[in-house]
Amino acid sequence: MIDWSRVRTVFLDMDGTLLDLHFDNHFWLHHVPQRYAQHHGVEEEDARRDILERYQHRSGTLEWYSVDFWASELGLDIACLKEEVAHLIAVHPHVPEFLDAVRAAGKRVVLVTNAHHKSLTLKMSRTRLDVHFDALITSHELGLPKEQPAFWQALQAVEPYAVEHTLLVDDSLAVLRSARDYGIAHLVAVHQPDTRQPRKDVDEFQAIDTFLDLMPGGIS
Repeated sequence: MIDWSRVRTVFLDMDGTLLDLHFDNHFWLHHVPQRYAQHHGVEEEDARRDILERYQHRSGTLEWYSVDFWASELGLDIACLKEEVAHLIAVHPHVPEFLDAVRAAGKRVVLVTNAHHKSLTLKMSRTRLDVHFDALITSHELGLPKEQPAFWQALQAVEPYAVEHTLLVDDSLAVLRSARDYGIAHLVAVHQPDTRQPRKDVDEFQAIDTFLDLMPGGIS
């Protein structure tokens, strides 16, 4: 799938790519509306309708990914609520082996996520995946979400890379399109970010079922 001899830097998304997106989908679509309804004394279905409308207005923006923004917007301690369902955080199959193999092959391996730093801290404390990376970067540090091509230019300032020698693996088609527009040469999508949901249609990009698909024999 990938000519590894042409790759020097590997950028990896977190939620839906390395981690099962079931945690995030359950949290934002079920747990938050439930707790919002309890906290504000409204019907859960009314709470869900209200919250989904707010989500839609912020989709693709930095606020959508911000724990602090939603805590203020909804009047809830979002970080605390995430702890309540943190047992659902799960690593996709073969992720640690892939990360170790790529680093052993001399590639620079960087986590590049839209997740808020509080979410990143929680998930790394649960999974211990941070030890497999050369660097961890959140879009909140750069002030731009990955959906914007300008993000990839801003990333150059903190993590210099050559677009023709960089691989990005991400479950978001919007992010992959943004990276493609910027010129990143090697792009790979994920067929099933949420293991409880059907496989996604990602025909415009190469895609993996598991990270074994990206780890052929003879990686070099």
